[in-house]
Amino acid sequence: MRNLRVPCLCSPPHVGIAAVGAILALVSATGTASRKVWLDDMAPDNEGPSPVTGDTDRRAASADEGDTRSASEPSETRAEHAFGAARHAVEKAEQELEPAWRRVTVGEPRLPVTLVVLAAISIELLLADRVANRPRWLLAGLAAALLVGIIVANPKRIDRPSRQLRVASLILIAVLSVANVASATRLVIDLINAQGIRDPAQLLLTGGAIWLTNVIVFSLWYWEFDRGGPAARAHGTHRYPDLLFPQMTSPELAAPGWEPNFFDYLYTSFTNATAFSPTDVMPMSRWTKFIMMTQSAISLTVVVLVIARAVNILK
Repeated sequence: MRNLRVPCLCSPPHVGIAAVGAILALVSATGTASRKVWLDDMAPDNEGPSPVTGDTDRRAASADEGDTRSASEPSETRAEHAFGAARHAVEKAEQELEPAWRRVTVGEPRLPVTLVVLAAISIELLLADRVANRPRWLLAGLAAALLVGIIVANPKRIDRPSRQLRVASLILIAVLSVANVASATRLVIDLINAQGIRDPAQLLLTGGAIWLTNVIVFSLWYWEFDRGGPAARAHGTHRYPDLLFPQMTSPELAAPGWEPNFFDYLYTSFTNATAFSPTDVMPMSRWTKFIMMTQSAISLTVVVLVIARAVNILK
């Protein structure tokens, strides 16, 4: 069966139609202004005030002369105003026809991603001693310090492009990644050697905590790298997506003004970790395919070994 293609309202023909309409408005406005000036020029000039009417007629004649001078302004000035209005109409039409994820928008709020990062730091501090990093506070404290610095520099909305903030965000994600990989490595080694945690409930909780942190960490990588990061997405810097969401391929089914935010990337990470493959969000660039492949491999290893070991202990 052939795939049906739904025409996107942001296609060039639709924008061209809007531009033609604006140009026609410009021509009409310019023609109206020119006709008005021509009619004013053809009107008979006032001969001056009648000696019978006195001061009243002289004041009326002065007012008529002022109106005549105002109407006799160069037609180029009126055309410039009309052209500015037409250009504004074209820009407004392009904004309405272009999807929100491709144009300049307000940045997404900082709060959701901050809460998720705090959750990952808390999980790191609460891991079992057998798999926890030593000293326990080192990596968690470094991540917390980086998070505080980022919030102080840009507390509300992520809409300010800054190389320093982007580097700090990448270092924060890297610290969380290193901490979780170290804990996962210790857990896998214990599971392979049949050592470590003996209580099935504690083993499942520890494995689940590492798996959940893995979901959070990879959602942060997706969020930070897709189309240059959240600040670049707010400014529409990168036109082509690294992750293709369903709303991008079917804009007629998306809410007006839709654009991906952090929750969409968290959902993508969760479904990739549970299905061990992409679901409805497709990787478009090589780095997204590599990261998804890595996440699926880590998730599959942790889940299989933890469940196998827990079942073996129960037997």
